[in-house]
Amino acid sequence: MSETPVLGPEAPGGLKPLLPGLAISAVVAVAAMFLSEHYGAPVMLFALLLGMALNFLTQEEGGQKNRSAAGIGFTAQQVLRLGVALLGLRITADQVMALGWQPIAMVVLAVALTIVVGIALARLMGFQMFFGLLTGGAVAICGASAALALSAAMPAHPRKEQATLFTVIGVSTLSTLAMVLYPMLTQWLGMTPVQAGYFIGGTIHDVAQVVGAGYSLSHEAGDAATLVKLMRVAMLLPVIALAAWLARRQMLASGEAMGGPRPPLLPWFAVAFAVLVGVNSTGWLPAAVVSAGKSASQWCLIAAMAAIGMKTHLKDILTVGWKPVALMVLETVFLAALFHGLWIAAARFAPL
Repeated sequence: MSETPVLGPEAPGGLKPLLPGLAISAVVAVAAMFLSEHYGAPVMLFALLLGMALNFLTQEEGGQKNRSAAGIGFTAQQVLRLGVALLGLRITADQVMALGWQPIAMVVLAVALTIVVGIALARLMGFQMFFGLLTGGAVAICGASAALALSAAMPAHPRKEQATLFTVIGVSTLSTLAMVLYPMLTQWLGMTPVQAGYFIGGTIHDVAQVVGAGYSLSHEAGDAATLVKLMRVAMLLPVIALAAWLARRQMLASGEAMGGPRPPLLPWFAVAFAVLVGVNSTGWLPAAVVSAGKSASQWCLIAAMAAIGMKTHLKDILTVGWKPVALMVLETVFLAALFHGLWIAAARFAPL
């Protein structure tokens, strides 16, 4: 997939034309964070809704684009990719290895099968393969963050931003419901704290909801849930690579890359993600730097979500129909059932 230039044709003259849009996206991100902290709803959902309320900022005025449009577009593309790259600071090799081979195998298998099922269901429902990969990846890996990361690696499409927004709304809603229901489900199934933590970490979509659900049971369950969730976040890199490879293959097959540079095997932000995971695993980075990088990643993703909202019309979201909703619900149910089945199978051979 070819990369959009950092300062593209919409932003002649360097950084100055981008400042209004960047500033607005940052203000919306601050507002979304404030609302999330005070009302407990997913911050990405607040960023999306606030952004959509400011949709007029990307519309043309008298045949000319709004002054904020270039910066909003830049935030929705390049700032998003920077935020995905910085996600690498959340993970170290030691955290992954601390799980042991059994949970790692369960996570890898669950993520892979959920994405395959998502793609298959999407095709059966009449959607493109990439929509199944987008929704399946969001459900299987880390919710809204995965949706944004995968969207950035996928080829351009007239309805790409609409699909991304719908996926973020759906996965955030389902993740919040799972945060409430899954702890009760683990108790009903008689799971031990560690088993409950593995189930919660392996099935709830967003990181924040995993932490909330896990520690609502016990400290032990919360620790186990967080570790398993980090393993799922680590799966973001190979899935981004898959999305980029599929996008590259599609572009080459359709001849879009003819006469221009060949699309890269991996987008730059996926390479940066891998490098940061490696550097963070060495322990060389000061804790303050890692903490700052994690915060920067969160702010970049929130601002990008707000910018994507500003570029989308509400009516586009309201006309998606029932099929995408059914697709995401089925993916979520499949992941929960699969992970529970894997846990039962694993417990017969080597109890967790």
